[in-house]
Amino acid sequence: MTVTRLPSAPADHVVDAWYEVVRTAHSHDLPAAVPPPGRAESAGKLRFPGPRTRAVHLAAVAADGSYDGVATLVLFDDAVNRHTAFLDVLAVHPRARNRGTGARLWKAAHAELAADKRTSVSAAVELGGHGETFARRLGFDNALQLAWYVQNVPDALAARPLPPALPDGYALAHWTGVVPDALADAFAEAHNAMQDAPTGDMDQAAPAWDAARVRAAAQVVEDRGGVILSAAVLHGPPAEQTVAAYTELVLRDPSDTRALQYDTVVVPAHRGRGLGIAVKRHMMGVLAAARPGVREIGTTVADENGPMLAVNERLGYRRERTVAYFQATL
Repeated sequence: MTVTRLPSAPADHVVDAWYEVVRTAHSHDLPAAVPPPGRAESAGKLRFPGPRTRAVHLAAVAADGSYDGVATLVLFDDAVNRHTAFLDVLAVHPRARNRGTGARLWKAAHAELAADKRTSVSAAVELGGHGETFARRLGFDNALQLAWYVQNVPDALAARPLPPALPDGYALAHWTGVVPDALADAFAEAHNAMQDAPTGDMDQAAPAWDAARVRAAAQVVEDRGGVILSAAVLHGPPAEQTVAAYTELVLRDPSDTRALQYDTVVVPAHRGRGLGIAVKRHMMGVLAAARPGVREIGTTVADENGPMLAVNERLGYRRERTVAYFQATL
């Protein structure tokens, strides 16, 4: 077995070998109710890095040319996080476990981090399984505990058939894909309100958002073959509208039956008015109309994020499994 670095635009047979590992590892390690990643998502991540990041993809190649394991490092390029990185993937095919495959992938990833002068790295880890044991053995510690929550969309819509009324001066809006130009600056400003979200002991700062960044973040979802839906609560007259709250959903593949909830934010000056419930309920209706095949929405929420946990409970989310961001100092 050798560990090799993949090219930036891998051929289809490379994507197929990569996808076989992540799909099989997912099915082996996670409950059957958790949808596996699709091939389109794997191909997109291998070919299109996120905005203001670089990605390093590593594969443990068996003698027959198949992959025993794969790993992806996301290297942040924004100044505030230039010292850290995210281990987005480290997966070993079940047939190749207990042979040192994961350790060899980590050794190669560690060398990449050292060469790029990174001083810390984080990873999302499922708690209570072999992944947590492996991470702790490598020197990772739990820096922020979260859980996955899942909402059944038809049931939630039946329980709450209409969005709650908004206070005077507020209005709902939604769009698919990149934010409309007229809202780009206001949407970026609302993203900057995420800086007070719980981060535990994470050695990672919330990046600064501008219109170019929010456009790029949506565009990369589409470049990877996915779909991004956004809903917002707008405030003020049309010529001076600000974004008081927003939420985003992503389908990693248009055929997905579970959408992923990305950010949900209420700008501090507009909190206490029920806007979080309103914008998420509005998104449920948008999703049902635009993508009737989607049955569930999945999201992660930090254990210490009481306000968002309360909103999600009112909208019918149930706790599915516990995860955490683990972090290692290099």
